[in-house]
Formats: sequence, structure tokens, C-alpha cells
Amino acid sequence: QVQLVESGGGLVQAGGSLRLSCAASGGTLSSYAMGWFRQAPGKEREFVAGISWRGSKTHYTDSAKGRFTISRDNAKNTVYLQMTSLKPDDTAVYYCAAEEETLTTRILDYDYWGQGTQVTVSS
Repeated sequence: QVQLVESGGGLVQAGGSLRLSCAASGGTLSSYAMGWFRQAPGKEREFVAGISWRGSKTHYTDSAKGRFTISRDNAKNTVYLQMTSLKPDDTAVYYCAAEEETLTTRILDYDYWGQGTQVTVSS
């Protein structure tokens, strides 16, 4: 069973950048499409970005387009989310997730989840 561990969150000022990492153990990430999700206080978890198992396809929610970049290094069993031009509305717990079949935005399609990393953007 794949275990996912996120890191890289923290406190940053508006306009700043962070790079989140998602490291896997117990399995190889090259078999999975990967997604980043986030959940702000009082809100539902939402899709942010996803990448196909080979890295050839990516998909972003509208709020992330042009600011966030998802990437993966299958040799390192790690997926990244580079976030730039951060806004206070980006404040949330960020989760990575693995999906055994295909890139999707649907939360219920994802099979494995990390515990999340907090991102706080101050104004």
C-alpha cells in the first residue's frame, strides 16, 4: 500500500512562493496519476492540480492556472507543486493523492492520501 507524505508548507506573505513535495513509500508512484487538493477552514476539499503517471498530461483548477505548476520525478518517487504569486485565498491544508488509473479531478477516484501540509498566506 502506498503511503504519501507531504512537506514544504509554511507561512508566506502574499506574492510569495512555496514548493510542496509529496514523497511516496510502499509503492512506486510511476504507477499512479497524482493530484494535489486543498481544504480551507469551513470549506470542502477541492482539486488543485493533477498529473498523469508519465507526466505528459497536467490539469489545473482555474485559480491555479498560471500560478501553480505540478511536476513529478518518478525516479525519486516524488511529486511537486510549485506555487507562485500566492494569495491569502490559497491558505489551506494541501493534500497529495494517488489514483491508480487515470488523471481525474474527482476526489472519490483517488485511492491514497497523505496527511496534508498547512499553507498559510498572510496579506
